Amino acid sequence: MKDFFISDCSRQENKIITAGFVVASKQVKAKKNGEPYLALILADRSGQIEAKMWDNVEEFIAIFEQDDFLKVKGLINKYKNRFQLTIHKLRRMEEAEIDYTDYLPKTTKDIGELWRTLTEFVSTFQNPHLKALVELFMADAEIAERYRNAPAAKTLHHAYIGGLLDHVVSLFRSCDLMCRNYPQVNRDLLLTGAFLHDIGKIQELTYNRAFSYTTRGQLLGHMIIELEMLQAKLAQLPNFPAEIKTLLEHLIISHHGQYDFGSPKLPMFPEALMLHYLDDLDSKMEAMRAHFERESEQEGPWTSYNASLGRPLLNSKKFMQGEKPAADKPTPEAAPAASPAAPESATAETPALDLFSEQKA
Repeated sequence: MKDFFISDCSRQENKIITAGFVVASKQVKAKKNGEPYLALILADRSGQIEAKMWDNVEEFIAIFEQDDFLKVKGLINKYKNRFQLTIHKLRRMEEAEIDYTDYLPKTTKDIGELWRTLTEFVSTFQNPHLKALVELFMADAEIAERYRNAPAAKTLHHAYIGGLLDHVVSLFRSCDLMCRNYPQVNRDLLLTGAFLHDIGKIQELTYNRAFSYTTRGQLLGHMIIELEMLQAKLAQLPNFPAEIKTLLEHLIISHHGQYDFGSPKLPMFPEALMLHYLDDLDSKMEAMRAHFERESEQEGPWTSYNASLGRPLLNSKKFMQGEKPAADKPTPEAAPAASPAAPESATAETPALDLFSEQKA
């Protein structure tokens, strides 16, 4: 078990830590004098952190790649409300040192129970064609296994093992409630769209060591993959109505809601519009929940800037308990842009075993 997780940064600010991480991103960049430095994004199950290595880089560049596991010693500091790590030493970890549960976040909910909830919703479908289609997907052992384990996104929302299933079950519940208020909406069509709208993520994303994109996912995106998956299943349902097929295809390609967000078409019928807004709502509410959880030890009611939502967030529960002094509240200038690492300087060091001295680099 790791002694330090990225979520512990607030307790270790301006201290030297030694810990294991998985490399989510690796770049070799040049300083102003032309010498190389390493720009990494390191991850564990609690989150990600930007990391830089400035000195003696040449001897470390070739010993690891993206998705490898590293033992890192360095300084935790904060620059413009973001924690970062300045690396002093690193080495590649041996397989025997790695506990994979330390590095990939996973839903705290029971995956089996989530799957049963999904099954119960599908059992209530009145349209036999839509019911047969979703059940065909769920009966595919390979698809079902991936659907139960895939994240819903790489970083923005439900970015954890089981995140896709968690997201879709939440979306099913919201869709079911909204259909009671808008009886003109076809519930079976809407729920089928919710089931299919992100199913391509099981092929778009890879999540064995870290969350990243497959080559196919990077080149095609999950919407194209979903259209292919839909076509493959419909080939096993020769009597499936062509009109419903077209509606499902539109639900898939319009669910991002705007051209700027990657939708080739805007939602053009009620179920498509509702799917977009409920999907967007669920993803944003989860992004807020996760951000508050990451900053649970923050004393004031305001969080740091959230890049995916484009704003700092107010924890209303803390605010109602009594607001902290105004100095704690962020100003409009608090939104950070990409910034250079803070100067490498340690003001304190936590006592820790040096895990490099007795290991091969």
